[in-house]
Amino acid sequence: MSHAPRTRWDPAQYQRHSGHRGRPLLDLLVRVPPLPSPAAPRVADLGCGPGRPSLPLTERWPDAHVTGYDNSPAMLAEAAAHAGPTPGGGSLDFAHADLVDWRPTEPFDLILSNAALQWVPDHADRFPSWVAGLTPGGVFAFQVPGNFSAPSHVLMRELCESPRWRGRLGGVPPHPDMVLTPEAYVGILAGLGCAPDVWETTYLHVLRGEDPVLDWVSGTGLRPVLTALEGDPEAREAFLAEYRGALRAAYPPGGHGTLFPFRRVFVVAQRTEAR
Repeated sequence: MSHAPRTRWDPAQYQRHSGHRGRPLLDLLVRVPPLPSPAAPRVADLGCGPGRPSLPLTERWPDAHVTGYDNSPAMLAEAAAHAGPTPGGGSLDFAHADLVDWRPTEPFDLILSNAALQWVPDHADRFPSWVAGLTPGGVFAFQVPGNFSAPSHVLMRELCESPRWRGRLGGVPPHPDMVLTPEAYVGILAGLGCAPDVWETTYLHVLRGEDPVLDWVSGTGLRPVLTALEGDPEAREAFLAEYRGALRAAYPPGGHGTLFPFRRVFVVAQRTEAR
C-alpha cells in the first residue's frame, strides 16, 4: 500500500471488521474466469496487507504459487506467519514492493489487488505494464473503495481543512479522484487489449460496538491522518474527539446496530491479445 507521506499501518486495527472487509474479495474471486495455466498458476497479490487476505487465493487455486506484495514492514511481518507450502500443493510467499513502481519480472496468470490501488497515485498509469506482464489469457482483477464521497470521508476532509487543522492536516486524507469511475476503467483496460468486466456494489454493513465507523476508518482511510499526528497524543485525541462527534451524527446507531453503506468498484479484465 502506498501513500505520501508514508502511512503507518496497524495490522491488528486493519483486521478488525474482517468479516465485512473480506466479503468483497470473495465476490471478486467468483467472477475471475479460468486461468490460462490450469496447473500451478502464477499469482500476484498486490497490496497483500497482513497475509490472511491472501488465503482465499490459495483456496481458489490450491496448487498456485501466490506472492503477496506490500510496502508496509508491519504488514509483511504479520504476513510471514502465513507463508509456506499450501495444502493443495502450491505455495504462498510475500515480498516487499511499492506498487508505485512495481513491475512484473515474470509472466503471471493472475495479477490481483484487493482494496489497495486507491493508495497508489495515478494507479491506472501502471496498468499497461501490469497487463503486459500477464500471460495471454491472463487476468488482472481488483476492487477498490468507491466511498470517498460518503460522510465518513467528507467529514474527515472537512475537519482536516478547518481553520484549526488546515496547517497540519490540509490535503492529507484521501480524495474522491483516487478512484476512477467504472466507465473509465472499462475504457482504459479495453484499450490495453483486455475484455473488462466492471461493476459496482454498495454493501450495507451493520456494525456493532461503540463508535464502530470510527473504529472501521481507523484501520484504513484515517491512517494518513493518524500518521501525521503521530508523536503528538494531545493533538491526536483532540482531532479524534471532533471527528467522533461528527461521525455519531452522520451514522446514528439503531436497535440493530449502526448502518454503514460502503460502495466498492470491481474490475476483472482478461487479456485477449497475445504478446
